[in-house]
Amino acid sequence: MASQQYQLAAPKQIPRDKRTMSAPQSDDSALVRQIRDTHTPGRSDSHSVDVNQILQVIEEIFHRTPRGHAGGLLGTPEHLDTVEDRTPLSSADAVFHGLSYLIQKIYCEITCQCSGGADAHASAIELLRTLSSYPWDAKVVITLAAYSVYYGEFWLVVQLCTTDPLAKSLATLRQLSDIVEHADSVKPQLEAINNLNKAILNVTKRIVEYGDMVYMQSQYVSEDKPPLSIALAHIPAAAYWVIRGILASASHIAILTGSRHEYVASTTEVWELSSLAHKLNNIHDHLTNELENCRQHIVAKRYEEEYETLKRLFQSLHLDNLKNLRVLISQRDDIQPLQIGTTKSRHGLEVLRRRHVLLLITDLSLSNEEILILDHIYKDKQKRPEVEYEFVWIPMVDRNVWDEAKRSRFEDLKSKMQWYTVYDPLIIEPPVVKFIRNDWQFDKKMIVVALDPQGRVSSLNAIHMLWIWGNVAFPFTDEKEQQLWNAESWRLELVADGIDPNILEGIEKGRFVCLYGSDDLDWIRKFTDRAKNVAKLAGISLDLVYVGRSTATKERIRKVNKTIETENLSRYWPEYTSTWFFWNRMDSMRCSKAKHHKTLDNDNILREVMTLLSYDGSDQGWVMVWRGSNERARANGHLTLLTLDDFDAWKAPAADKGFVPTLQDELERRHTPQHCTRLVIPGFGPDIPDRIACAECGREMEKFFMFRCCLD
Repeated sequence: MASQQYQLAAPKQIPRDKRTMSAPQSDDSALVRQIRDTHTPGRSDSHSVDVNQILQVIEEIFHRTPRGHAGGLLGTPEHLDTVEDRTPLSSADAVFHGLSYLIQKIYCEITCQCSGGADAHASAIELLRTLSSYPWDAKVVITLAAYSVYYGEFWLVVQLCTTDPLAKSLATLRQLSDIVEHADSVKPQLEAINNLNKAILNVTKRIVEYGDMVYMQSQYVSEDKPPLSIALAHIPAAAYWVIRGILASASHIAILTGSRHEYVASTTEVWELSSLAHKLNNIHDHLTNELENCRQHIVAKRYEEEYETLKRLFQSLHLDNLKNLRVLISQRDDIQPLQIGTTKSRHGLEVLRRRHVLLLITDLSLSNEEILILDHIYKDKQKRPEVEYEFVWIPMVDRNVWDEAKRSRFEDLKSKMQWYTVYDPLIIEPPVVKFIRNDWQFDKKMIVVALDPQGRVSSLNAIHMLWIWGNVAFPFTDEKEQQLWNAESWRLELVADGIDPNILEGIEKGRFVCLYGSDDLDWIRKFTDRAKNVAKLAGISLDLVYVGRSTATKERIRKVNKTIETENLSRYWPEYTSTWFFWNRMDSMRCSKAKHHKTLDNDNILREVMTLLSYDGSDQGWVMVWRGSNERARANGHLTLLTLDDFDAWKAPAADKGFVPTLQDELERRHTPQHCTRLVIPGFGPDIPDRIACAECGREMEKFFMFRCCLD
């Protein structure tokens, strides 16, 4: 028998011109006014509807129907059994109690309007009037629930008509058997209906999300103010087009139900469904964008509220420190937020209860030298039973640019720490980051915030105390820092404490110690040669120690050290960490003095520190000669060479008065006003003094900004 194309016949009772998707001939504003006029909230028949529970049942129905392809028409029971039932029937029954009649009423209106060829716009407006007292999210969910019953019944009969006698009889009466036998012919319509259903469901979900936002986030957003008011202005039109989509989809199912083989599904009908799906997809995208704006607004408001709460919290008194630590680190009870870096053991915040805590706050540029010095201080603490505190590393990271490279860097740094760290930097919430940056003034350079056992801030930055005095500064309060300075003077122990034990031993034995710095090898050779000759002529034992230069790179310092070792020029510190620590202690002294409002005019230690830093900033090198703790002579490298070359002129006074005092007198006598001195101060804000006097002449120095990128 010759094959022939099987065609479906369209029912005559639904003329194509009656199923047009166009709205009335008016502009959008007129349409929106007409839609809004159907809404009369607050009437006595208004009900509270659990739209999320109903939506879950609706999704289950759509989930269990074929995806619109012809091959999916005959879904087997075995296939359906593989789909997990996601509908909690007991709770669903309670939700639908009292709504079943309304859903059935809407169901009847949909089926009547589809079979009767009613105008789509008028039908949509009529449905909105029926649901006039319900919120917009309830309107669309109830209408979609009614449609899902209609849609589900259609597919239930189609899928079971070949295996279930009852379904077969129903399919015969509703003329659905032709669809099963000639599925390929209706494939375009089925796919278009399926795509439209997806768009309807997606927009409905967005409308429901707006309803949830109004109900649950009212403390952060208002229906009367942007951005929520702007977003909600689009909801009535979105609800209208969802209902228009439902009516169009239901109408085409009605066509399929009454079709015979004489009818061919036209491209116009498929285009109508596709156009509606396209419009709804555009609405969905717009609502999604507006919803994201609202969420960002909510997050910003919530973060601001949490930030203000954090500020108040640290201004209040508490029995212990846990409340403050929980807000800073993590308020979750289901995780242990702390980890020992070297052992990877996890701990809760309870281990810090009523203990002094030093919060090490850095970014991921934390240097190996900083970790090594902190490690040394931490180990020293364990030898001092009277010193009880814990380090906690809190890294500041930008979660917007967090990637695997940064994760790897974090893990590498953490693995070198034998103290507590946060196990994941992303648990630090944005309001905490803002608080640390704004109120604790963190910006790139490490700060150490000291908290007492009650969680109060005892020092906003104890790093300078740690670098200068180590654990002697416990409990790291601002008062303790001032007390230590009051007992301090400019002496060699202060300059070299914790760096070179041989220097401290030399102080006790009365040896002469000469610290010098530069990265100019020619100058270093000249200076060490002349210094050795002068020491020999003066009959003194001079311990020459090279301390590097703060602005030189690590590789440059290593190269100079290698030359010094090869040519036996002097002693040097083989570990770069010692050089780094020497200069960072000097800068910490400067910052600590500035914190206590000391100036060059009223503080001798600050004056000496700034002089040394000024020498280091120049290209001439520098020299500082000590005998014991307090006798010292210092000058830049050029002046020192000139003075040593003329040793014969002051050899006799040196023998009478003493080598160091005489050297200082000769340096001052030979000093000339011609000079060019630079002082490089790393840092920003309060670390940078308003004015600095030149170490050579006392005049106020000019201020410049320098930006440097150094990968060393």
